[in-house]
Amino acid sequence: MTEVVVQVGGWEHECCGEAVEVSQVVDFGCLARRRASGEEQYVVTHHDDEPDVRIRGRVVDISVVDIHGARRSIARVPSGSALRGFDSQDDGHLEEQHTGQLVDAKPDVFDVRVLANEIA
Repeated sequence: MTEVVVQVGGWEHECCGEAVEVSQVVDFGCLARRRASGEEQYVVTHHDDEPDVRIRGRVVDISVVDIHGARRSIARVPSGSALRGFDSQDDGHLEEQHTGQLVDAKPDVFDVRVLANEIA
């Protein structure tokens, strides 16, 4: 198994992205991109672009940068509709993974760390 970081967010997630939680088994269709450092970066896609790879595995951590610039581990990424305030079942709040404390962040992109059993 390989641990990879997958970015979830942006307009695609706001449009129709589902909630993602720590310990959840996921199957992400991703675009593979190279960062300036040469490191490969995976970005979830479900609209215009055909995925370059599928990443299947278990979510081990989710993080977001708060309004002070600090990276914080959170328990879940709310659905896109919840983040926009259109989900009557989900308030869209971000909570720290281990304390449940609310995280004050203006989320656009979440880093989801996946223990992948398949990258194809």
